Amino acid sequence: MIKQSIDISTLRREYTQRGLRRTDLTLEPMQLFEQWLKEACLAQLPDATAMSLGTVDTNGQPYQRLVLLKYFDHHGIVFYTNLTSRKATHIAYNPRISLHFPWHALERQVLMLGQAEQLSFNDVKKYFRSRPRDSQIGAWVSRQSTPISSRDVLESKFLELKGKFFQDEVPVPSFWGGYRVTIDTLEFWQGGQHRLHDRFLYRWENDGWKIDRLAP
Repeated sequence: MIKQSIDISTLRREYTQRGLRRTDLTLEPMQLFEQWLKEACLAQLPDATAMSLGTVDTNGQPYQRLVLLKYFDHHGIVFYTNLTSRKATHIAYNPRISLHFPWHALERQVLMLGQAEQLSFNDVKKYFRSRPRDSQIGAWVSRQSTPISSRDVLESKFLELKGKFFQDEVPVPSFWGGYRVTIDTLEFWQGGQHRLHDRFLYRWENDGWKIDRLAP
C-alpha cells in the first residue's frame, strides 16, 4: 500500500466566483457554450479548447483522453485524430461518446453527450492544409496508439519525411481524419458555495430542447 506524503482528504476550497440561474440560460445550449468558451479564452486559460473525450471498447471498458475542439456550431462539434488510433477504433464500434470541458479556474464544467460521424475527405483536407507544416508531417510520423521502441524512432522518421516532402506539398495521410459529434445532451456546471453547485441539463426531445435544473 502506498503511504501518502500529504493528507489529500483536507484539500478543499469554496466556489464563490458566480452562480448560474435559469435567467442566464439560452434557448439553444450551444449559444451558452459559446459564451462560456469565449470567457475561458478571454481569461487566458491554458488549452481552453481542450476536452476530455470518453469512448468505450468492445469489452465495455471506458477510456478518456484530451483532444482539441477545432470547430463548433448549433449542430455539434468537430475534432481531428488518427483514424487507426484507439479512440477511432472505439468510435467505429460505438459512435456514442462523451466530451467534457474542465474550466477549473472559472469554477465551470460542460459535459456533452452525442454521436460521432467521420468527416468527409474534403473537410479533412481543408483543415489539414491550415495546420503548420511540421504538424502535417507529424501526422504522417505517428501511427497513434501503436507500440514503439523509443522516441528516437519518431524523431528519425520525422526528419526522414521532412526531407522527403522538402519541396512538395505534404499530402493528407489516408489514416488521418476528423469527426463531427452531433450533440443531444449538455450539462452546464457552475461551482457554488457550501457545495450547492448550479447544474442545468439540456436534452433534445421531440424537436426541441428540454431544460432541467439538477441537484448538486
